[in-house]
Amino acid sequence: MIAFLVKRIFHALLVMFVISLIAFSIQDNLGDPIQQMVGQSVPESEREALREELGLNDPFLVQYLRFAKNAARFDFGYSYNFNQPTTEVIARHLPATLELVAAATFLIIALSVPIGVYSAIKPRAWLSRFFMGVSIVGISIPVFLTAIVLIQLFAIGVSWTPFPTDTAWGNWLNDLVTTEGGMPAYGRGDPVHVFGTWYTNFASPRGLLYLVLPAISLASIMLPLFIRLIRAEMLEVLQSEYVKFARAKGIRLRRIYFLHALKNTMLPVITVGGVQIGTLVAYTILTETVFQWPGMGLMFLDAIERSDIPLIVTYLMIVGLIFVITNTLVDLIYGLVNPTVKLTGKPA
Repeated sequence: MIAFLVKRIFHALLVMFVISLIAFSIQDNLGDPIQQMVGQSVPESEREALREELGLNDPFLVQYLRFAKNAARFDFGYSYNFNQPTTEVIARHLPATLELVAAATFLIIALSVPIGVYSAIKPRAWLSRFFMGVSIVGISIPVFLTAIVLIQLFAIGVSWTPFPTDTAWGNWLNDLVTTEGGMPAYGRGDPVHVFGTWYTNFASPRGLLYLVLPAISLASIMLPLFIRLIRAEMLEVLQSEYVKFARAKGIRLRRIYFLHALKNTMLPVITVGGVQIGTLVAYTILTETVFQWPGMGLMFLDAIERSDIPLIVTYLMIVGLIFVITNTLVDLIYGLVNPTVKLTGKPA
């Protein structure tokens, strides 16, 4: 276990080194941060003085080595826009993103497992066919379009009367396709303060309402993939010899499905799913933009627009670290689910 953790720490440092190197190499293509900081009316002489003070005129290698030296002391520099340490800016926006990802992950797990298992147990049922059809549509729709549709349906509302209004059945159908709206779809509302820079929406019913639409929108990216993955793996496991033998022994079907088959189904799902859930952090950029959710994704886009190089580099390194942590947790969970797998790579 110690060797595994040391190896993962080395991987994390390597990933952050590569990410910071790439981010620094493209900084010249992101615009001039001085122009965003001082505006058009400041004379060129003052701009050059500020550029010299910030070290932007130094060669690339000098700038990077200075950043790496400070980063070794957990000092990632100051944000040009916020005039604060980038770590403080990230810490202020990180809880909102993590809560959004956590809510979306909960929806994905809570829906994909029962739907995927049901679709594998009864592949010819009309409900299974319906789920598979909807999953194909879900994979095809981009997240920003899903977010816009959700806002229109549940925040703004839709008043549609395609059926005759002078009949009872027509009015019933019109009411069925009409939505009142009223769901919150902008920002986080008034989250509850926990400590430091951590404010949570999980601590109040109103806060949870603000999470509903963004979480559904973000979950719609991975939910169809997980449903189809669980179904495919479950179908394969149900055809295996040990499942046939368990049926022949007369073991209850529920025990076979949810104890023996599901456990082996989840092994590849954990491997693929852990990586995919890690990518939700990157997908939050679109979701947070549509819903103006004040997380790291919205902050990152604002940093790009303002050419805030230190904040961009810090964000990318934090996201890389989240990926490494996610993969490490996946490996640990995989080892718990399948004890024959050794984390050190040695045979069991």
